[in-house]
Amino acid sequence: METCRKILQQGLQILEISYDESQLEALLKFIKLIEKWNKTYNLTAVRNREEMARLHILDSLTVLPFVRGDRVADIGTGAGLPGIPLAIFSPYVQFALIDSNSKKTRFVQQAILELKLSNVTVLHSRVESFQPDAQFSTVITRAFANLQDIMRLTKHLIAPSGVLLAMKGQSPDTEEIESLAVPYSIIQLNIPKLKTERCLIRIEGVANHG
Repeated sequence: METCRKILQQGLQILEISYDESQLEALLKFIKLIEKWNKTYNLTAVRNREEMARLHILDSLTVLPFVRGDRVADIGTGAGLPGIPLAIFSPYVQFALIDSNSKKTRFVQQAILELKLSNVTVLHSRVESFQPDAQFSTVITRAFANLQDIMRLTKHLIAPSGVLLAMKGQSPDTEEIESLAVPYSIIQLNIPKLKTERCLIRIEGVANHG
């Protein structure tokens, strides 16, 4: 894991994210857990632990500066990404990690227990069926559909002053982005040591739309 440690240390420095040794150890333990469970649960197509450090952990942490407020929902969290890395670095923020795949939510529950993350809960649910006790200040999702559909499916989860963060690979086409009819910004994300294209669509006013 020494190579992973160096990748994470260098990446966090490039991202200008301060960390302590316990946070770094938690990230390394999380990589080990994904690697272990991947053998039977097929959590992610990435098998190499160094690639996990870059493509999963550092990729997740690129959105840390854009998280708003103290209640965050990670929709379609899969193996706990980006929710778990973000929760490790935001101990005073409450995270709800939601996925409709029961195998993946079982893994995430185990990871929460082993990493002793008291600020994370996991829910096995489809996004449209999930009815939270209170709305969220930030809803994060990897772009699993077009942006209009994501807004429609997550609208009931977002507080009036909340923000929707959609993580995408390439920037959306002009037609898709112009159809939003709400304030938005496109933020280019740079994963340290990777040339993979990533962007974040930050959408405001979802709860008040339509």
